[in-house]
Amino acid sequence: MTKPAFDITDERLAAAAWSRIAESDDVAARPLLSTAGAVAALDWLYRGAPGTPPGAQPAPQWSTAAARWLPRLHNLDPRRELEVIDRRGGRLLLPGDDDWPAAVDDLPDPPWCLWKVGQGSVGGLSASAVSIVGARACTDYGHRATQDLAYEVGGEGITIVSGGAFGIDAAAHHAALAADAPVLAVMAGGLDRFYPSANSSLLQQVAEHGAVVAEVPPGTAPMRSRFLRRNRLIAALGRATVVVEAGWRSGALNTARTAGQLLRPVGAFPGPVTSAASAGCHRLIRDGEAVLVTSAHDVLELVSPLGSVQGTEPAVQPGLLDELGPDQARVLDALPARAAAGFDGLVRASGLTAGQVRSALGLLELGGHVSRDGSGWRRVR
Repeated sequence: MTKPAFDITDERLAAAAWSRIAESDDVAARPLLSTAGAVAALDWLYRGAPGTPPGAQPAPQWSTAAARWLPRLHNLDPRRELEVIDRRGGRLLLPGDDDWPAAVDDLPDPPWCLWKVGQGSVGGLSASAVSIVGARACTDYGHRATQDLAYEVGGEGITIVSGGAFGIDAAAHHAALAADAPVLAVMAGGLDRFYPSANSSLLQQVAEHGAVVAEVPPGTAPMRSRFLRRNRLIAALGRATVVVEAGWRSGALNTARTAGQLLRPVGAFPGPVTSAASAGCHRLIRDGEAVLVTSAHDVLELVSPLGSVQGTEPAVQPGLLDELGPDQARVLDALPARAAAGFDGLVRASGLTAGQVRSALGLLELGGHVSRDGSGWRRVR
């Protein structure tokens, strides 16, 4: 029996301890903490995990789970992690706290706690948010597209959520900061050291203008499996997820699919059909897992009430026959591009009656489309 170095009856300390003891995808830890609670489960573990945990049904999984958890009791003292996060101006969040983001409770496997640094309220930041994700090795095209999207969407007061990585993530964070928009980053490792270290300055700015969160305690390495687990939080924290660039097997597709499972809208930004960096986006669109988005307007439609975002048509050169009635269009189309035409010739060329041609010419002249040229008619250029 291991003697605890801290008060295991303290709910916050117990929750912090479990974030160190069990991985977030531990299939035994989740039902145990749901039924017994962090305190009782921790007490059972410190007593050597005898028999069946309190409130649980007898099952072989408990001895196997205990064999995973007991070695992590060695030198365990969550007060150290809490001191680290406190020195960084952060705190530990538990479900029910004012700062807790209710959006993550939609997950079938929500975190049992979140570690946070930053000035913003995570719950407030996630209330109106868009997650923007994509390739680390993005192209210039993807980088520019991300900056435009994040800057314009963030400029509407919507929080930009991403993962703090190189490429699309960093471009989204940079653009949100430039737009003075609310911003939120989700880490796969502990918040004592931002990862990747080359983005430390960027992530510090994110913390100063919003928040950086993780479900693992300080000192935890950002292993590959934790990046995949991190992705589900990014999907849950956004009211919609947009994938800007992603390869055929990109982790960003995992984020998009989690968002879809949560019934969150998913958008994908298209790229050149020859670009491997956009193959994943095209795959999402092809399979109906995402809608095609090409602008901030499209993204705003994903997160706004139906009909609240006014449509904007791109400016285009008006066509020759636009806004003309069918007879007027036939007559104008029958006129030569640069020469004049006589009345009888227009009747034959248009296939209309003389009366229809005469009426159409009168309306076309009033509209400034044609003018008389001697005994004939000519287009007005």
